[in-house]
Amino acid sequence: MAKSSEITTGAAEDGLSLRERKKRQTAIRIWRSAVTLFAERGFDEVSVAEIAAAAEVSKMTVFNYFPSKEDLVMAPMEQHTGEPAQVVRDRAPGTSALAALREQFLTALAAFDPATGLNDDPMTIAVVRLIHRTPVLALRASTSFTYTTSQLLAAELLAQDPAGDRLLSQVVASQLLGVRVALTSENQRRMLAGERAAEVLPEAIENARRAFALVEHGLGDYGARPA
Repeated sequence: MAKSSEITTGAAEDGLSLRERKKRQTAIRIWRSAVTLFAERGFDEVSVAEIAAAAEVSKMTVFNYFPSKEDLVMAPMEQHTGEPAQVVRDRAPGTSALAALREQFLTALAAFDPATGLNDDPMTIAVVRLIHRTPVLALRASTSFTYTTSQLLAAELLAQDPAGDRLLSQVVASQLLGVRVALTSENQRRMLAGERAAEVLPEAIENARRAFALVEHGLGDYGARPA
């Protein structure tokens, strides 16, 4: 399955065989048909059979690409679950986990990657709005997706920690992932409000730098009540 950014933009076909391109195009057609119908009528009001008819494929074909109805919305996004762990795994010698994840996020922002929330493509916004409005999808995004991503990142941090400090790896993973979630949520909020990604980009970059710096340098006395 292609990443959400690849599905919405139609990118990343170079180097694929004809068979792979056809399979990918079918997946895109199914996904777009599903999102369009869900956006028009609501997630619970659309059947898989209706999606299959709109995409001009069989119901079985839909399930071959997307095992469940929820996957029609969530599967592309969930291709990113292992991304933070992979960034940490592949970082250059001497580069901290935080620095690697910060650079990756900033680069993704500049590319308007939907995973950062800074993308005003109508299909991307339709998916975000759909997730926000559909309890079962919102729950899957905030629990299954976030939990899995955090656990994969914590496992990678632990694997590279000579001291083998399991608690520390969990704490660090939660902090680093929390930054990404907060930044992504804020970017999505602004896209849903109708702002343009290109106009928001400079502030989104500054927000990302500030947020990662807060984790890097510690909370200190932030939130301390006046004496």
